Amino acid sequence: MSSLAPSSGQGRPLLVRALLSLAVLVGAVVVVLTQSPTLGLDLRGGTQIVLEAQDGPTVVADAESTDRALEVLRRRVDALGVAEPTIVRSGERRIIVELPGLQDPAEAVEVIGRTAQLSFHPVLGVGDPANLPAGSPEAGAEGAEDPTDAEPLPDVDVTQEVTLADSSGIPLRLGPAQLTGEAVTGANNTLDTQSGRGWYVTVEFTGEGGRAWASLTGEAACAPLGDPTRRVAIVLDGGIITSPEVNSSVPCGTGITGGQTDITGGFDQQSSRELAAVIQGGALPVPVEVIEQRTVGPSLGAAAIDASVQAILLGVAITGVFLVVVYRLMGLLAVIALAGYALIAYAALIGLGATITLPGLAGFVLAVGMAVDANVLVYERAREERATRNRSLPMAVREGFAKALPAIADTNITTLISAGLLFFLASGPVRGFGVTLTVGVLASFFSALVITRVLAESAARMGAVQRKPGITGIDTLGRVRERLTAMDPRFLDHPRAWLAGSLALVLLTGLGLAVRGVDLGVEFTGGRSIQYEVAEPVSADEARDAVSAAGYPAAVVQETGDGGIAVRTSPIDDRQQQEIRDAIGEISGGATVVSDELIGPTLGDELRRNALIALGIALAAQLAYLAIRFHWTFSTGAVAALATNVLVVLGTFAWLGKPLDGVFLAALLTIIGYSVNDSVVVFDRIREMWRAKPDEPFHRLAGSAVLQTLPRTINTGASTLFVLLALLFLGGSSLRDFALALVLGIVVGTASTISMAVPLTVALQRRWPSRPRIKEEKKPVAGARTDGAVV
Repeated sequence: MSSLAPSSGQGRPLLVRALLSLAVLVGAVVVVLTQSPTLGLDLRGGTQIVLEAQDGPTVVADAESTDRALEVLRRRVDALGVAEPTIVRSGERRIIVELPGLQDPAEAVEVIGRTAQLSFHPVLGVGDPANLPAGSPEAGAEGAEDPTDAEPLPDVDVTQEVTLADSSGIPLRLGPAQLTGEAVTGANNTLDTQSGRGWYVTVEFTGEGGRAWASLTGEAACAPLGDPTRRVAIVLDGGIITSPEVNSSVPCGTGITGGQTDITGGFDQQSSRELAAVIQGGALPVPVEVIEQRTVGPSLGAAAIDASVQAILLGVAITGVFLVVVYRLMGLLAVIALAGYALIAYAALIGLGATITLPGLAGFVLAVGMAVDANVLVYERAREERATRNRSLPMAVREGFAKALPAIADTNITTLISAGLLFFLASGPVRGFGVTLTVGVLASFFSALVITRVLAESAARMGAVQRKPGITGIDTLGRVRERLTAMDPRFLDHPRAWLAGSLALVLLTGLGLAVRGVDLGVEFTGGRSIQYEVAEPVSADEARDAVSAAGYPAAVVQETGDGGIAVRTSPIDDRQQQEIRDAIGEISGGATVVSDELIGPTLGDELRRNALIALGIALAAQLAYLAIRFHWTFSTGAVAALATNVLVVLGTFAWLGKPLDGVFLAALLTIIGYSVNDSVVVFDRIREMWRAKPDEPFHRLAGSAVLQTLPRTINTGASTLFVLLALLFLGGSSLRDFALALVLGIVVGTASTISMAVPLTVALQRRWPSRPRIKEEKKPVAGARTDGAVV
């Protein structure tokens, strides 16, 4: 029928959007089929080590020296044989080393973190024990079978005569270094099965280094057999790793020629490989300190993926059914657009090379909620245009998109503020949450305003749909909306009663902060957090007694949701961690580390400071944005509701005794964005009604706006809660607290908009009455569109 055919002016924007959607979707499919995602270590298992360069006696740690250190570390890691390692500089002085599949980080930390100042010295004789540096091994001390385990003594000046203890603790007086590690070109470990020397390390020298080595050994060969001066000392980081006697077959004055030598010293395969890796990599130009270390077992990573994906799929499926039930055909089209969103967001993450972490999966889910929110806003607006203004279906859809755009833009911007703060101020997997949330919000914005619009406008123009408009889901306001619209908006006549109820809730939960205090996780205090998988279930009390008996009475011991044991302590080394593991293993039939996180005190202070800065900036940024977009009374009410939400969630976690860590910070910043989103939608409607009826009592307008937007609030809140509740109950322990914080935030945020944000705005308007800012309407230009369509 000719009456159903769109004019060329109306169809051109739709065609452009359709072609744009098709191009983006095709590009996304190509990316997904040709590239593989980069999974974080929390999903694939492995170890992450964060090193910070320190100032040395003669060098300042800056970007240039850190880059040189990075190349040395890369050679060392390559020599360890770890598959697909990642080594990058972060900031000016930090280096992040990711070692997939490595479950025992002790060896890697030992090899990676050594300064590795290698030097070769003549032995001048037996030294005086009083001249030994502090920390030297005592005579007869154990450990001769693995001399590389000696504690480094980096303050030793090897360019001067020095007294050091050999591997058995006997002091030797050494002359200045005759050559250093710079003269070494290569090193590898070898097993001697013929002469019985066992494992040894072969070192290859440069031409000049080979001549210096021949001179050093040739001079030592002139001393009698058994004389200490016939020995040559090889020193690593201020400690003698071996001091062999020059073989009797080496001629005096000639020495060992050929440009290489063998280092023996009671090595086993592991220690010889470590020494070869350190020598091969060369010396670090600056000392480095391990400030953060995370280890996740492959079983935990696989379980996290399985549990999270299942929960996400279930939550999204329930959300899809909910949309179809509420909005029928338009709901089905929104579900199809959400599938397009998922494809686009996933392809964008892959194309950008972003690392997908476990919190990142949660960010992906939250962005689904943002996309649903945009669709609901559009459809509720379209319902109004259709039911109250008797618009045609195509016109109602176009007007729905046009009038919902300001609220959609505001909600997305406020969420992007929180995501940006997470990216710049968080660390580790939580930063991945910020990246994923940012990409997801942008993709959801595109899918809602372009893909959904193409589908919705196309469907609204179909003759079959126009003959049966009831199937669209936007033909009427809906029974719930009609009942709410018919209600008397006088419930805001007494805003102080609502404010009193909100303050009572804040005081009740705030008592938790005063009574129980805040339990900061190791990310903010520094320390070590280990999760063990046990062969036989044990209670937290039993595990706590065992850990205390092992010498760690201050450790916090708890049961995990999946039957394991979690231990939090002050910073401890790997040997102490093994003692705790053994103590738990004795009472449980065996314990295995499934996750291990070590945060140095310096980094803990920094992360705690960054968390406070992030929260402060989030509040200030949201207030500033709202002050620009709305009247100051509106922005004050929104920020008050936001603060209410944050305090209630913090207080609830305090009452429950749950630790506040980086993942909780991500949830809290997300809650801030979500709280503002809900307030923005209501305030956008209040502002619109206020401009249309400036003489109407403000509290009545506000009440009507709350009732009109309540269906949107319920629908978007419910659709987001479906996914989060699935994560809470089915997503595994890794994201349980994260999901709990968000569930609390959404429920309280929705309530605080009605009980705090709007009543406070009404009270402020009564105290300081003002008039709405009304924009002057521009006269339409000849030929301009007047049908509400936007491109």
